[in-house]
Amino acid sequence: MQTSVSTFLISLLAISGPLFALAARQDTPEARGLAIAREVDRRDSGFGAQTATLTMTLRNRHGETSTREMRVKTLEVDGDGDKSLVVFDRPGDVAGTALLSFTHKAGADDQWLYLPALGRVKRIASNNKAGPFMGSEFAYEDVVSQEVEKYTYRFLREDTSEAGPIFVIERVPVDGNSGYSRQVVRIDQAEHRILDVEYYDRKAALLKTLTMHGYQRHLDRFWRPDRMEMVNHQTGKSTTLAWSDYALGVDLDERDFDQTSLRRAR
Repeated sequence: MQTSVSTFLISLLAISGPLFALAARQDTPEARGLAIAREVDRRDSGFGAQTATLTMTLRNRHGETSTREMRVKTLEVDGDGDKSLVVFDRPGDVAGTALLSFTHKAGADDQWLYLPALGRVKRIASNNKAGPFMGSEFAYEDVVSQEVEKYTYRFLREDTSEAGPIFVIERVPVDGNSGYSRQVVRIDQAEHRILDVEYYDRKAALLKTLTMHGYQRHLDRFWRPDRMEMVNHQTGKSTTLAWSDYALGVDLDERDFDQTSLRRAR
């Protein structure tokens, strides 16, 4: 029996060697990292459109704070990245300011900022995507949907956290205009929710850490955090985003996300 099994295996390898080689390549750290990222994306696909309200708290290195309130709309787009519209309501000096973003799976994203004080729409150049969004610790590239195709991936390890077993993967931006050399992402294994992200600057030094808190499930499927905390380790500044009034599966379409919507957003 042992001889027969050995003969069978030798014959199988001779016939199907290329298939075994392909399977081995699929089990590389790069392939496993990509598979995890795709599963994160798959579990968060299908909500259609979403609205939420948001309180942004800016904190300087001395602990002094300022607060801004805004509304957010998001639309899934078949075959491409999400579209989003962020409108500031308070305080008065930023009320009516609006950011429209078209995320793309390939190529540079499109972003436009409406400044009511100037009465004009300003296009955000792709080489400025690393700049701070409205004085926060979030860059313009952080406030668009993080499409899988925007990065290359590598599985680093499995670990444990308060959330239980987690995956730790590295993703490297494809776009040369990104402000980051790489990001380290921790994802819980049970639900594939992103728990935190470490951002490394172009010199490979740790720049920022984003942590997610208070995940809640919506429509019995989609997980959303109640709070996001971005800490800049190099400046001592931080920004907190407190989310509320989530509504998923709402009735929105492309007309709610054109450039005209920026001016009527108020």
